[in-house]
Amino acid sequence: MRVLIIKLTSMGDLMHALPALTDAAQVFPDIEFDWVVDSAFAAVPQWHPRVKRVITTAHRRWRQNWFGHLFNGEIGHFYKALNLDDYDLVIDMQNNLKSALVSLLRKGPVAGLDKYSCREKPAYLAYRHKINVNPNQHAVERMRQIMAKALDYPQPDTEPDYGVDLAHCQLPQLAFELPQKYVMLVHNASWLTKLWPVQHWQALTLKAVEAGYSVVIPSGNDEEYQRALQIAAVSDHAYTLPRLPLDNVVAIMQGAKAALCSDTGLAHMAAMMDKPAITLYGSTDTHLIGTAGHHQQHLITGMSCSPCYKRRCPLPEAKSGMPVCMAEMQPDQVWNRLAAVLQAQ
Repeated sequence: MRVLIIKLTSMGDLMHALPALTDAAQVFPDIEFDWVVDSAFAAVPQWHPRVKRVITTAHRRWRQNWFGHLFNGEIGHFYKALNLDDYDLVIDMQNNLKSALVSLLRKGPVAGLDKYSCREKPAYLAYRHKINVNPNQHAVERMRQIMAKALDYPQPDTEPDYGVDLAHCQLPQLAFELPQKYVMLVHNASWLTKLWPVQHWQALTLKAVEAGYSVVIPSGNDEEYQRALQIAAVSDHAYTLPRLPLDNVVAIMQGAKAALCSDTGLAHMAAMMDKPAITLYGSTDTHLIGTAGHHQQHLITGMSCSPCYKRRCPLPEAKSGMPVCMAEMQPDQVWNRLAAVLQAQ
């Protein structure tokens, strides 16, 4: 059986879909998947051994100049790649407007969520086979339910199994030698309201170093790299990483004793790898999108307005939209939780 999955972004959302592939492989031992994904995250589907071919889009770049990319042949090339092979089933597992557009470009029927399950309601019009799922469940279970209904098997009630094979992920050449004993501090996030203050990260860095650990701080772009440099400035045992391919980040995280994360894609990477990790939550709901896996802990702000799902903090005492709730998570509180995780190993 051959199945095409359409799920373009983002990093954490892609990882949420991996256990559904493992479920399907338990039911259909010969199943193979192709996957349509944004080129920035093309590594993620390839971590699952049942994914045989990855078809990449560049829709973030294309939308800046649709006509230019149409006439230079780039979009036409994607259309040909999308329709090159025949499949037993095509499933849109993202079910928003951008993935619905890709579904419309694919010849033949596509399965996707019905109007009662879609968050971006017009998307359901792109699907021939409509699936109803409970939207108020964790994203991992929602993906498992979509796959089960699309392929017509009972949704498993087992613990989710990401089923990844990361043996090919290699350490990169760095300007420094990775320390023997380190903690990964994932400070970055796509929303302002998910950020823990730099001074808190600095204080935690000093506590980790005092306890005998180095810290390694990743970044995904120039702005995040500058923030990482600020955090690392407090200690010679703090190391900043430039932007790296995801396979390299996987290899570095594999060597970490634990991770402390903002609510971002690398937090879900830790969960996928069963790496002991604590993730900090303020504006988002762990019930729906919290890291899911063994050795995962959620540290949640106690403020009554959380989760607000605001990208900028609306409270009058917020400075430049920075989240008040995240600032109230004190370094001592966070370090005590992280120290317990490290001591348990």
